[in-house]
Amino acid sequence: MARVGVVGTGGWGKNHVRVLNELQCLAAVCDMDRERVETFSKKFHVPGYTSLESMLEKEKLDGVTICTPASTHFKVAMEALARGMHIFVEKPMTTTVADGEALIEAAKKADRALTVGFIERFNPPITALKQMISEGKMGDPILLEFHRENRRGASISDVGIVKDASVHDIDTACWLFDDVPKVVYARVGSMRVPPEHEDFATVLLGFSGQKTAFLVTNWITPNRVRTLSAVFSGGVVDVDFVTQQTSIHEGAATTVPTRPYQEPLMLELKEFVTAIQEKRQPLVTGRDALNTLRVAEGVLASSSSGAPIYLG
Repeated sequence: MARVGVVGTGGWGKNHVRVLNELQCLAAVCDMDRERVETFSKKFHVPGYTSLESMLEKEKLDGVTICTPASTHFKVAMEALARGMHIFVEKPMTTTVADGEALIEAAKKADRALTVGFIERFNPPITALKQMISEGKMGDPILLEFHRENRRGASISDVGIVKDASVHDIDTACWLFDDVPKVVYARVGSMRVPPEHEDFATVLLGFSGQKTAFLVTNWITPNRVRTLSAVFSGGVVDVDFVTQQTSIHEGAATTVPTRPYQEPLMLELKEFVTAIQEKRQPLVTGRDALNTLRVAEGVLASSSSGAPIYLG
């Protein structure tokens, strides 16, 4: 099996540690918090480091997953690539398009896999919806309406909701439509005083052929909401990302398929490990992440100017 190190074990990173251990691929952990490193090192019987440089020097790793704050993704990923690592970096890939382009080029030159944590592509009902669209069972897809709402995570401090949370639904829309939007119109804002970063966003994405995605994202709603309503020419499909329940509405009939629950992170990290073993690019590419980042920057630009932003 591939040997993978986890960089950043707080917040979402601790889940990477657990899942990679279950996959028997966890080889080392790294975090600036020494107490956390010692805890995970002891629990999972792997070496622990507070220095990325030391971990990369001393451990024979095939790849790393990067779960550090977004503003550090570029630096950490570039250092790992320089040491020959395959890279899984949590979203957003980088905080700027320029850094994203540089990271993609570096991965290409190093001939290493670069993938980004857009986990919803691995959520079973979304995978099934993608297959449904490909087979044309519900006719033409017309509208995707996303709601992603809950309180702000305590560990999120260096980016706003658009680059942290809305990017999930931007990527999912692009993947389901197999396209990138041509125009974006958005309103974002903040309830925080002072308004350090935006914490709510309403986004309209216009794709070719009248296809449209509508995204509502906020860190205000007390209850956790993760839903998608996909409108087709032949019906509607409602998906709950959390429960993984799908309801298919055709005419007066509603069908609720049954499928076993599968952890999306397990499927996502298994894909990364398999890509390393098979020496191929993973399902989510650096280019996919760069396209999503460009849209996210278009969202912020549209809200700032009050006008649609045409992405070409």
